[in-house]
Amino acid sequence: MERSWNNKAWFLVLPVLVLVAFSAIIPLMTVVNYSVQDTFGNNVFFWAGTEWFQEILDSDRFWAAMGRNLAFSAIILAIEVPLGILIALNMPRKGWGVPVCLVLMALPLLIPFNVVGTIWQVFGRIDIGLLGRGLYLLGFDYNYVSDPVDAWLTLIVMDVWHWTSLVVLLCYAGLVSIPDAYYQAAKIDGASRWAVFRYIQLPKMHRVLLIAVLLRFMDSFMIYTEPFVVTGGGPGNSTTFLSIDLVKLAIGEFNLGEAAAMSLIYFLIILLMSWVFYTVMTNYGTEKR
Repeated sequence: MERSWNNKAWFLVLPVLVLVAFSAIIPLMTVVNYSVQDTFGNNVFFWAGTEWFQEILDSDRFWAAMGRNLAFSAIILAIEVPLGILIALNMPRKGWGVPVCLVLMALPLLIPFNVVGTIWQVFGRIDIGLLGRGLYLLGFDYNYVSDPVDAWLTLIVMDVWHWTSLVVLLCYAGLVSIPDAYYQAAKIDGASRWAVFRYIQLPKMHRVLLIAVLLRFMDSFMIYTEPFVVTGGGPGNSTTFLSIDLVKLAIGEFNLGEAAAMSLIYFLIILLMSWVFYTVMTNYGTEKR
């Protein structure tokens, strides 16, 4: 029996396609246009070709920001994914504790990015902040404004507090979808808790873990608002990630051509690395099955 196709269904997605065209494609084409041209004002443009791309790729400033981005994303994934799995494994599956835990986990995700940055900016101050003042009174030389290590620790703890909940909720959704028959069979066989996690829970969470890793990588690699509010890219350039450097280049220095080229390179890097993550994790899951 041949499968019939209803081409009229395309009319249902047409509004979405039009919306995407105006919100994504047209701005993208504008960025591409700026990336291959130069201007001296008065809306007069000159063809520059790949000059801006070459300048960005030859810049130590770009690669330094790239290194900071990769280091931050690696640290975030190394902390949030195992921590999210651990919390999800210990959350209740039945009873009144389920909605309570789910609400508590969802609360940090409801806070806007700029508010999170403002909270931690005040929280970490050594004069009035609970964290900064408390560490100072305990004898720790903590000051995220002047110490790069303290600035990094503050941003990492802030991101873990804000986004671990996303990993928890995704992992919990994968865990509650596992039928009880698997656990009953494991109990009959005398499987240890590690064996249950290794051979039952982890394989069943594979898909949601793939989503969690992809989302957290993209979010952490594109992070802008929180570090900009907390540290402004400082002290020095220690927390100047690619997103902050891009804004400085475009708005602070008003170098539109170079900023446009950098934004396209930034976009391609995220796209490529997300594809690598997806391919590696998908192939790993296929091999395990």
